[in-house]
Amino acid sequence: MTSEEERRASRRSFLRGKIFAPQEEVGEEEPETGPIAESSVAPGAYLIQLSRKAMACQFEVYLNALGPGTETEAGIAALDIVTELEAQLSAYRYDSEICRLGVTAYLRPQVVEPQLFKLLELCVQLHRDTRGAFDITAGPLSKVWGFFDRDGKVPAETDLAEAMQLVGSNQLVLDHDQRTVFFTQEGVELNLGSIGKGYALDRCRDSLLEAEVADFLIHGGTSSVIAQGIRKDGVERDGWEVGVPHPLRPDRRIGTVHLKNEALGTSGAAFQAFIHQGKKYGHVLDPRSGRPATSVLSATVIAPNATLADALATACYVMGPQGTEELLPKYPGVSVLMVQEGKRRGSVETIMLGEMEQRLTLC
Repeated sequence: MTSEEERRASRRSFLRGKIFAPQEEVGEEEPETGPIAESSVAPGAYLIQLSRKAMACQFEVYLNALGPGTETEAGIAALDIVTELEAQLSAYRYDSEICRLGVTAYLRPQVVEPQLFKLLELCVQLHRDTRGAFDITAGPLSKVWGFFDRDGKVPAETDLAEAMQLVGSNQLVLDHDQRTVFFTQEGVELNLGSIGKGYALDRCRDSLLEAEVADFLIHGGTSSVIAQGIRKDGVERDGWEVGVPHPLRPDRRIGTVHLKNEALGTSGAAFQAFIHQGKKYGHVLDPRSGRPATSVLSATVIAPNATLADALATACYVMGPQGTEELLPKYPGVSVLMVQEGKRRGSVETIMLGEMEQRLTLC
């Protein structure tokens, strides 16, 4: 084996790569709650799965192949981008570009990496369009509620009020010509947890398309998914069949959708919450009130790209059905599924906006 072959083998062993051969050879079903819905696999067709831990979740790339190893290097290169972006965007790394801005951008305008600057411009636009429901400056709220350290607690009203003084994307001054950002006061910080995974998926998609890979699916933690082309397994398909998670039962799906050259994002707080004095508090906070959002159990968005799907899923979860319905005319091509508590204990009801009713097959 040459040194180059050894390097590639080492990189593959770093990942948890799997080759899904015809089912009669594997004899193992895919997980029910994963993003890829069950289907048969035709003889000679393979599904390559590559995965890597990043951004506090598992990123996975699914690739069609006629045999083991096809297009694998392109998939690994895409996951390398996720690793690089985590180092740039993480609110948990003191040396990330995002954290460095928090300690310098209130002193003077700071030049930002070009693609990150475009992302910040989009975030400010989303903040305006959602009337504050989407806000990347809400990090102080996550900290005061204990979610940043994964130790939930109900804050004192004085602490909550102090944190709210630092929240609001109107405190970000972006200079498009100079590509700089300035924070209007000390203590303002950025947290891209509500959009970062989707942004990473779009960057992965661009990398795979540049490598001339035409058909693939990528997800980050199963809640953010992007699909390109179709799954080729001998069955006539219109894209990739993707499961939409149930907000209360992690072993079940609400339904499935078919994605082709588009993305899906889901936001919910059922499994990231704490109970205080008999009341449940979820980790998705409403930046306008400073308190956990409670309008719905989950919000799922289908959008042209994963950045938008990820961000709008959070915003729609916070805004609820009425606010979401008012927002959608600004984002043509976006469909939304909202899940609310049903009338019977443990039951749920669905609200479908845009073209979701035509897209979703309920389980």
